Amino acid sequence: MLEETLSFLNLRPDGVYIDATLGGGGHAEAILRVLKTGKLLAIERDPGMAIRLLERLAAFGETIMVRDGNFAGISALHAASGLPAADGMIADLGISSIQLEDASRGFSFERAGPLDMRVDPRIPLTAAEIVNRTHETDLAGLIFRLGEERHSRRIARAIVKARPIQTTTELAQVVMRAIPSRAGLHHLHPATRTFLALRLAVNQELENLSEFLAQALTVLRPSGRLVILSFHSLEDRLVKRAFRQWQLEGTAQILTRKVLRPSDEEVRVNPRSRSAKLRATEKAAA
Repeated sequence: MLEETLSFLNLRPDGVYIDATLGGGGHAEAILRVLKTGKLLAIERDPGMAIRLLERLAAFGETIMVRDGNFAGISALHAASGLPAADGMIADLGISSIQLEDASRGFSFERAGPLDMRVDPRIPLTAAEIVNRTHETDLAGLIFRLGEERHSRRIARAIVKARPIQTTTELAQVVMRAIPSRAGLHHLHPATRTFLALRLAVNQELENLSEFLAQALTVLRPSGRLVILSFHSLEDRLVKRAFRQWQLEGTAQILTRKVLRPSDEEVRVNPRSRSAKLRATEKAAA
């Protein structure tokens, strides 16, 4: 949803912008192509991705500042940059295709790899530790709460019985065997929700999003805009609730009357975009 994102950011060549989740760099590059005398602060939690993107975006020189960090600390990261309040900020909450397709990262059940799932390899907890050490009741609760998986108890029981589980494909097979065959009549792979729950738990993604939302308006100038792309209902619920609260308080105005979804053509070209949800808001004028 690149065009919609850029439209809501209302880019100016001399503006200051923040890409709070640099990821694959698509949004950052599109913003940089508009900037002349402006600046872009780009934040990336995955140090390997940050290095890769510094090389890709090197041609833009001092127009971009790439910082290694978690957007949960957006206020401190912005203050450390020395930049003035931002005219706009984008937060794309999804995992990048580069990370998903790297089997060694363990994000995907489609490729055999270690049960890792850490966005930042400096995080001490891995998915393997959760899968192999968590009590069955707690594991079922985690899969139900973060994955919204109604078969969570059955899945947790199967996981505990199959321990130790070392790889992504092993776990996917365990989940597939645990779910009743009649439950397979849906468009999602049976392991999708379990993998999502584990990834969210390992990286504390909902906690980080909550921290980010608590600080987001402080780094924007009056009338500055915030665009957030989420990819599942738990994320979108947090964003929707924050935007509504800001509007009630008079600190921001919602720009998206309804959540925006990708077009059929975009989903056809990029199937991974099918679950994207875009919301935008504008900080109140001074």
